Amino acid sequence: MEKEEFTITAYTENHVGLLHRITIIFTKRKVNIESITASESEKEGIHRFTIAVTETEEAVEKIVKQIEKQIEVLKADYYKNKEVVQQEVALYKIPSKSLTNGIEVERIVRQHNARFLTIEKDFLVIEKAGFRRETKALFDDLIPFGINEFVRSGRIAVSREEHGIGEYVQQILSKN
Repeated sequence: MEKEEFTITAYTENHVGLLHRITIIFTKRKVNIESITASESEKEGIHRFTIAVTETEEAVEKIVKQIEKQIEVLKADYYKNKEVVQQEVALYKIPSKSLTNGIEVERIVRQHNARFLTIEKDFLVIEKAGFRRETKALFDDLIPFGINEFVRSGRIAVSREEHGIGEYVQQILSKN
């Protein structure tokens, strides 16, 4: 089987140590996590993990089954890229002196559909939401102006299904 990008989603209770146990599952199978995000979900008191990996579908299926064995995990599933709507957010801190050629920086920011988040005396912060390749392209265009700091969030994604696995989680919660 050929490796491809997958997004793994898990709805969980919020318990100390769960993130560690989930990452151990990947470590034991020698699978690298490209990004991981955890946040509240649409269900009160339930958290959602979104994990991006590049692996074979067979390996991802096994990982999802192992994740679901964790007592605090209500439901986990995986998706191919075409089955999700996904984004990442990136922040770029560049020196304010780069604004001396402000027209060029402003043109680059507009061209990439980014925005100025803050402008301080010594630096400015630009925000860009998009796919990894888009945030990387803006990074490359800003290199000549100097980048003091750069950070990119992990992937966030929702399934292209109307409810995704959240509906299944709601059914579990309704029974309790």
